[in-house]
Amino acid sequence: ILEVLCQSTGMGFAAVARVTEEQWVACAVYDEIQFGLQPGGELKLETTICHEIRQSSQGVVIDHVLQDEHYANHHTPAMYGFQSYISIPIFRRDQSFFGTLCAIDPRPAKLNNPETIAMFKLYADLISFHLDAIEQVKVAEQNLQEEKQTAEFRDRFIAMLGHDLRNPLGAISNSAQLMLRMPLDDRLNRLASIVKDSSFRMKGLIENML
Repeated sequence: ILEVLCQSTGMGFAAVARVTEEQWVACAVYDEIQFGLQPGGELKLETTICHEIRQSSQGVVIDHVLQDEHYANHHTPAMYGFQSYISIPIFRRDQSFFGTLCAIDPRPAKLNNPETIAMFKLYADLISFHLDAIEQVKVAEQNLQEEKQTAEFRDRFIAMLGHDLRNPLGAISNSAQLMLRMPLDDRLNRLASIVKDSSFRMKGLIENML
Protein backbone atom coordinates (compact mmCIF):
# COMPACT_ATOMS: atom_id res chain seq x y z
CA ILE A 1 0.00 0.00 0.00
CA LEU A 2 2.74 2.47 0.96
CA GLU A 3 4.70 1.80 -2.23
CA VAL A 4 1.59 2.31 -4.36
CA LEU A 5 0.85 5.60 -2.60
CA CYS A 6 4.36 6.88 -3.20
CA GLN A 7 4.36 5.83 -6.85
CA SER A 8 0.94 7.41 -7.39
CA THR A 9 1.77 10.75 -5.75
CA GLY A 10 5.52 11.07 -6.32
CA MET A 11 6.12 11.18 -2.57
CA GLY A 12 9.35 9.70 -1.27
CA PHE A 13 8.27 8.51 2.17
CA ALA A 14 5.08 6.95 3.48
CA ALA A 15 4.19 5.30 6.76
CA VAL A 16 1.43 3.82 8.84
CA ALA A 17 1.77 5.33 12.31
CA ARG A 18 0.27 4.26 15.60
CA VAL A 19 -0.59 7.49 17.38
CA THR A 20 -1.68 7.56 21.02
CA GLU A 21 -1.77 10.20 23.73
CA GLU A 22 1.85 9.37 24.56
CA GLN A 23 3.52 7.94 21.46
CA TRP A 24 4.05 8.12 17.71
CA VAL A 25 5.30 4.73 16.47
CA ALA A 26 5.89 3.62 12.87
CA CYS A 27 4.07 0.36 12.12
CA ALA A 28 5.15 0.16 8.47
CA VAL A 29 7.48 2.33 6.39
CA TYR A 30 8.32 2.92 2.72
CA ASP A 31 11.34 5.19 2.44
CA GLU A 32 12.94 6.38 -0.81
CA ILE A 33 14.36 9.63 0.56
CA GLN A 34 16.48 8.21 3.38
CA PHE A 35 14.29 9.75 6.02
CA GLY A 36 15.82 7.17 8.32
CA LEU A 37 12.76 5.83 10.12
CA GLN A 38 12.30 2.07 10.47
CA PRO A 39 9.24 0.02 11.54
CA GLY A 40 9.04 0.27 15.30
CA GLY A 41 10.83 3.60 15.27
CA GLU A 42 9.39 6.50 17.22
CA LEU A 43 9.11 10.24 16.76
CA LYS A 44 8.49 12.62 19.62
CA LEU A 45 4.73 12.99 19.60
CA GLU A 46 4.66 16.76 20.04
CA THR A 47 6.87 17.25 16.97
CA THR A 48 4.38 15.58 14.61
CA ILE A 49 1.32 16.88 12.81
CA CYS A 50 -0.26 13.48 13.49
CA HIS A 51 -0.55 14.59 17.11
CA GLU A 52 -2.86 17.39 15.96
CA ILE A 53 -4.76 14.99 13.68
CA ARG A 54 -5.44 12.70 16.63
CA GLN A 55 -6.95 15.63 18.50
CA SER A 56 -9.04 16.92 15.58
CA SER A 57 -9.81 13.60 13.79
CA GLN A 58 -9.30 15.50 10.52
CA GLY A 59 -6.73 14.82 7.82
CA VAL A 60 -4.09 17.34 6.78
CA VAL A 61 -2.96 17.94 3.19
CA ILE A 62 -0.15 20.33 2.23
CA ASP A 63 0.99 20.79 -1.35
CA HIS A 64 3.73 23.30 -0.58
CA VAL A 65 4.62 24.20 3.00
CA LEU A 66 6.14 27.59 2.13
CA GLN A 67 2.91 28.64 0.41
CA ASP A 68 0.56 27.26 3.05
CA GLU A 69 -0.92 29.91 5.35
CA HIS A 70 -1.25 27.62 8.34
CA TYR A 71 1.89 25.49 8.07
CA ALA A 72 4.44 27.87 6.57
CA ASN A 73 5.76 28.67 10.05
CA HIS A 74 4.87 25.37 11.66
CA HIS A 75 7.65 23.66 13.61
CA THR A 76 7.13 20.18 12.13
CA PRO A 77 8.03 20.86 8.45
CA ALA A 78 11.08 22.86 9.56
CA MET A 79 12.22 20.07 11.89
CA TYR A 80 11.80 17.20 9.41
CA GLY A 81 12.59 19.06 6.21
CA PHE A 82 9.52 18.35 4.08
CA GLN A 83 7.57 20.61 1.73
CA SER A 84 4.64 18.34 0.83
CA TYR A 85 2.62 16.34 3.33
CA ILE A 86 -0.56 14.31 3.57
CA SER A 87 -1.90 12.44 6.57
CA ILE A 88 -5.29 10.74 6.87
CA PRO A 89 -6.61 9.34 10.18
CA ILE A 90 -7.16 5.61 10.58
CA PHE A 91 -10.17 4.66 12.69
CA ARG A 92 -10.98 1.22 14.04
CA ARG A 93 -14.37 -0.39 13.51
CA ASP A 94 -15.56 1.01 16.85
CA GLN A 95 -14.54 4.50 15.62
CA SER A 96 -11.62 4.71 18.03
CA PHE A 97 -8.54 6.49 16.67
CA PHE A 98 -5.70 4.15 15.72
CA GLY A 99 -3.22 6.41 13.95
CA THR A 100 -2.51 7.85 10.53
CA LEU A 101 -1.60 6.96 6.98
CA CYS A 102 0.89 9.66 6.03
CA ALA A 103 3.38 10.64 3.35
CA ILE A 104 6.04 13.36 3.08
CA ASP A 105 8.56 14.62 0.56
CA PRO A 106 11.17 17.39 0.54
CA ARG A 107 9.69 18.67 -2.73
CA PRO A 108 6.26 20.24 -3.29
CA ALA A 109 3.60 17.92 -4.69
CA LYS A 110 0.01 18.12 -5.95
CA LEU A 111 -1.88 16.35 -3.20
CA ASN A 112 -4.82 18.54 -2.29
CA ASN A 113 -7.26 17.17 -4.84
CA PRO A 114 -10.28 14.87 -4.50
CA GLU A 115 -8.62 11.92 -6.26
CA THR A 116 -5.53 11.78 -4.04
CA ILE A 117 -7.46 12.37 -0.84
CA ALA A 118 -10.01 9.69 -1.78
CA MET A 119 -7.18 7.23 -2.51
CA PHE A 120 -5.59 7.83 0.91
CA LYS A 121 -8.96 7.48 2.65
CA LEU A 122 -9.64 4.25 0.79
CA TYR A 123 -6.30 2.77 1.86
CA ALA A 124 -6.82 4.03 5.42
CA ASP A 125 -10.13 2.12 5.48
CA LEU A 126 -8.39 -0.95 4.07
CA ILE A 127 -5.75 -0.79 6.80
CA SER A 128 -8.49 -0.43 9.40
CA PHE A 129 -10.20 -3.53 7.98
CA HIS A 130 -6.88 -5.39 8.14
CA LEU A 131 -6.36 -4.37 11.78
CA ASP A 132 -9.83 -5.63 12.69
CA ALA A 133 -9.14 -8.89 10.85
CA ILE A 134 -5.96 -9.34 12.89
CA GLU A 135 -7.92 -8.69 16.07
CA GLN A 136 -10.57 -11.22 15.06
CA VAL A 137 -7.88 -13.83 14.40
CA LYS A 138 -6.44 -13.19 17.87
CA VAL A 139 -9.88 -13.60 19.44
CA ALA A 140 -10.46 -16.78 17.43
CA GLU A 141 -7.09 -18.17 18.52
CA GLN A 142 -7.88 -17.35 22.14
CA ASN A 143 -11.28 -19.05 21.84
CA LEU A 144 -9.63 -22.05 20.21
CA GLN A 145 -7.14 -22.29 23.07
CA GLU A 146 -9.98 -22.15 25.58
CA GLU A 147 -11.81 -24.89 23.63
CA LYS A 148 -8.66 -27.03 23.71
CA GLN A 149 -8.41 -26.59 27.46
CA THR A 150 -12.09 -27.51 27.82
CA ALA A 151 -11.57 -30.59 25.65
CA GLU A 152 -8.58 -31.64 27.76
CA PHE A 153 -10.62 -31.22 30.94
CA ARG A 154 -13.47 -33.21 29.39
CA ASP A 155 -11.07 -36.03 28.44
CA ARG A 156 -9.69 -36.14 31.97
CA PHE A 157 -13.21 -36.15 33.37
CA ILE A 158 -14.26 -39.02 31.09
CA ALA A 159 -11.12 -40.95 32.04
CA MET A 160 -11.98 -40.43 35.70
CA LEU A 161 -15.50 -41.75 35.14
CA GLY A 162 -14.26 -44.63 33.06
CA HIS A 163 -11.56 -45.79 35.43
CA ASP A 164 -11.53 -44.14 38.84
CA LEU A 165 -15.27 -44.59 39.42
CA ARG A 166 -16.25 -47.70 37.47
CA ASN A 167 -13.50 -49.89 38.87
CA PRO A 168 -14.30 -49.39 42.57
CA LEU A 169 -18.00 -49.47 41.74
CA GLY A 170 -17.49 -52.85 40.10
CA ALA A 171 -15.75 -54.08 43.23
CA ILE A 172 -18.72 -52.92 45.36
CA SER A 173 -21.21 -54.63 43.04
CA ASN A 174 -19.26 -57.88 42.96
CA SER A 175 -18.90 -57.86 46.74
CA ALA A 176 -22.63 -57.33 47.19
CA GLN A 177 -23.45 -60.21 44.83
CA LEU A 178 -20.93 -62.42 46.63
CA MET A 179 -22.52 -61.57 50.00
CA LEU A 180 -25.95 -62.53 48.64
CA ARG A 181 -24.63 -66.05 47.96
CA MET A 182 -23.58 -66.41 51.59
CA PRO A 183 -25.88 -67.53 54.43
CA LEU A 184 -26.98 -64.21 55.93
CA ASP A 185 -29.79 -63.19 58.20
CA ASP A 186 -32.66 -61.19 56.73
CA ARG A 187 -31.26 -57.80 57.79
CA LEU A 188 -27.80 -58.32 56.20
CA ASN A 189 -29.42 -59.86 53.15
CA ARG A 190 -31.55 -56.71 52.66
CA LEU A 191 -28.50 -54.48 53.10
CA ALA A 192 -26.53 -56.50 50.54
CA SER A 193 -29.46 -56.22 48.10
CA ILE A 194 -29.59 -52.43 48.62
CA VAL A 195 -25.84 -52.15 47.94
CA LYS A 196 -26.14 -54.28 44.79
CA ASP A 197 -29.15 -52.36 43.41
CA SER A 198 -27.56 -48.99 44.19
CA SER A 199 -24.32 -50.00 42.47
CA PHE A 200 -26.28 -51.00 39.35
CA ARG A 201 -28.07 -47.61 39.32
CA MET A 202 -24.75 -45.78 39.75
CA LYS A 203 -23.23 -47.81 36.91
CA GLY A 204 -26.17 -46.84 34.68
CA LEU A 205 -25.73 -43.14 35.55
CA ILE A 206 -22.01 -43.28 34.72
CA GLU A 207 -22.70 -45.01 31.38
CA ASN A 208 -25.29 -42.36 30.49
CA MET A 209 -22.83 -39.56 31.28
CA LEU A 210 -20.11 -41.22 29.18
